[in-house]
Amino acid sequence: MKLVLISDSYLGVKTFHVLTAAEQVGEYLRDELCRGAWGGRMPGGSRLATELGVGRDTVEAALQILERDGLLVPQGAGRRRRIELPEGGVARPMRVAILVTDRLSEGHIIELFHLLVEAGHQPFHATKTLLELGMDLGRVARLVNRTEADAWIVAAGSREILEWFSRQPKPAFALFGRRGQVSIAAAGPDKEPLFAAATDRLIKLGHRRISLVCRSQRRLPQPGPPERAFLDKLAAHGITTGDFNLPDWEESKEGFLTLLDALFSTTPPTALILEEAYLYNAAFHYLAKRGLRVPEDVSLICTDYNPDFAWCEPSVAQIHWDYRPVVRRVVRWAANVSQGKDDRRQTLTKAEFISGGTIGPAKIK
Repeated sequence: MKLVLISDSYLGVKTFHVLTAAEQVGEYLRDELCRGAWGGRMPGGSRLATELGVGRDTVEAALQILERDGLLVPQGAGRRRRIELPEGGVARPMRVAILVTDRLSEGHIIELFHLLVEAGHQPFHATKTLLELGMDLGRVARLVNRTEADAWIVAAGSREILEWFSRQPKPAFALFGRRGQVSIAAAGPDKEPLFAAATDRLIKLGHRRISLVCRSQRRLPQPGPPERAFLDKLAAHGITTGDFNLPDWEESKEGFLTLLDALFSTTPPTALILEEAYLYNAAFHYLAKRGLRVPEDVSLICTDYNPDFAWCEPSVAQIHWDYRPVVRRVVRWAANVSQGKDDRRQTLTKAEFISGGTIGPAKIK
């Protein structure tokens, strides 16, 4: 049995990952593929299970791992998988650095980490986060230059930072962030039309004082496509837009509370759109402390999904998306670049606006 030690500075712990039976069978089949044991088509699951003395389910799970890594291509029910080896052999293991925005734990980052390990790579978290580096390009560049890595994954990077990564010799992947029109591999949910749909829903409920709170990289140097869709929808309904709708704020706990104090000091918003779950939770508690009810006094929408929302009452109005296709895309990218391919394809994952119980008619005074 193979034992892999994962040093996970992002989580602050060290964990051991023991290969499952399917992963062990997958490694054996990978080695057999590399030495040319089969050509053209992969033997069926029943035959392999008999030859290896393992269960059919274990073999099927192993074959799916090889599919995910791009070594096998499914041909439909009842047909054997096509073998597709890269030129020059299998992918080489890579040291993959993950540069996250902050140290808030995200389920998709944790799963991505483990899937990269399963694919034979050595992922690790950069010693600093983007927020700890102040989103400063010079500091990011110095961190990258002193880090031993073969490839980079950048989560929620600004346009300036992603453009810099796109010009570097080492391949990089933009996980979310201001990736549009940048020549870099990327993936994320398709939120732009849903920002417009969520805004339209609020306006139909009588809301005209709506504030969207997001990180600086989403609004500077110009608002991103989802944020622009929000502003355009307001303008289309005759609502004059300005700093009230897309406010600037210092990105800290204190800065967020200062922003909310300013928004609710004179003519308060009747609806808040928060771009991340931790902002939504902080805003919810702020309103409760001020004696403001959701949605009777203020409507709330979170434009990101968090599994904790399943426990919330009222149900959270949110933009929901499945992170698994995004994670799988990153793993496929890693497989491609480890084979020497120049993979810069960008993909969008389908998302859905869920009009939950945290939005209601505007309370107009």
